[in-house]
Amino acid sequence: MDNRVPPRAAGPGPRRRDRHGRGMRGPIAPPQVPLAASRAEAFADLVQDSVDRLERRWPQLADIDFFVVEVPRLDGPGQTWSDEAVPLGGTVASREGRRARVVVYRRPVEIRTKGRDERAALVHEIVVEQVAELLGLTPETVDPRYGED
Repeated sequence: MDNRVPPRAAGPGPRRRDRHGRGMRGPIAPPQVPLAASRAEAFADLVQDSVDRLERRWPQLADIDFFVVEVPRLDGPGQTWSDEAVPLGGTVASREGRRARVVVYRRPVEIRTKGRDERAALVHEIVVEQVAELLGLTPETVDPRYGED
């Protein structure tokens, strides 16, 4: 049995623990705790919760793909931002064998909200508006509670 301690790496480098043996030893929270989820994962969960809520009433949503994208892109090279508001979501109609898509932009939504409950409400409004646009309906038809606080 080899009980030797491996030699120290030569040269200066970041120390993982301080001289008293304290410091970061591992993850702060176990993976099953909400704290362990990244902001992007938590945001995707909000979108999925909203979709699940709407699918009970509108089963045709199974034919629509839902995406979360960090920020909206400019349409082409050489284009600059205009003075218009930054979109919070968008749709891509189905064509040539491709399914319809609903896109929710994570960073603009996060910037406009303060807490998780407010963020969840805004995400649901965005999903309802985009689904209504794809289905050719009003948001109130898609979700009767649309616009209520």
